[in-house]
Amino acid sequence: MQLGVNVPNFGPGTDPGVLREAARLAEGLGLGVLMVSDHVAVTPDVAERYPEPFYEPFTTLSWLAGLTSTVRLGTTVLVLPYRHPLLVARMAANLHQLSGGRFVLGVGVGWARQEFEALGLPFTSRGRLTDECLGTLREARKAGRQEGDVPIWVGGHSEAALRRAVRFGDAWHPLRLSLPEMRAVLRRHTLPGFAPRIALRVTGAPVEAPDRPAGVGSVDQILDDLDQLRLLGADTVVLDPYHGDPEETRRPEAAWRALTTVATHWKRNAS
Repeated sequence: MQLGVNVPNFGPGTDPGVLREAARLAEGLGLGVLMVSDHVAVTPDVAERYPEPFYEPFTTLSWLAGLTSTVRLGTTVLVLPYRHPLLVARMAANLHQLSGGRFVLGVGVGWARQEFEALGLPFTSRGRLTDECLGTLREARKAGRQEGDVPIWVGGHSEAALRRAVRFGDAWHPLRLSLPEMRAVLRRHTLPGFAPRIALRVTGAPVEAPDRPAGVGSVDQILDDLDQLRLLGADTVVLDPYHGDPEETRRPEAAWRALTTVATHWKRNAS
């Protein structure tokens, strides 16, 4: 099982230098994937948690592809209804080819109502639009218009999202669910693959709360979470050190230290 990281591509402390250093760290640690988020119009509902500057994911990952050589690069998650599906198919295929087969397309339906309105898209139809986009991507792949086999990870944990993962995806990509929640889903459904994104917050003492999120706690607790996810069949686990406060982006070193600690211990235990 590989580890990955979700790197903030937004916020007051994020700039090209920070993104470059995050990519170098991920590759230096031998991580399997570096992923970034997606928003097009930073409307007030988005800006509260993901403010400007917000670096567009395809542009950012294309630039990072030229600065790295081994780490995979992906979206967690691209909001499919925001772009024409043939444009997504072309950009994904080109990035996959130009990076040497290192692109992972994580997709979702989106949640920001104001952003949908700003883009002239019907918020209540976002599930249907996502399915239509995924169908177009699949047809583009079958027709050979998508060079290379870009892996598609489908986010969400509703019944509709799970059906979407089975029908269109190469992996189910749940975001910040607890271990019991993920375990329950995997017991009920046969999914094409499993690549969760979990929190990353290292604490000095164990967290004893019964509702402790996966990835939050002492190093030993987090390592046990990772081992449990491995036993559940996870191929990749994406660690997410961002906890919703944009001011965190001014202090990326704290997230980098936590990532280094967990990745180093995991690698040592695996060997």
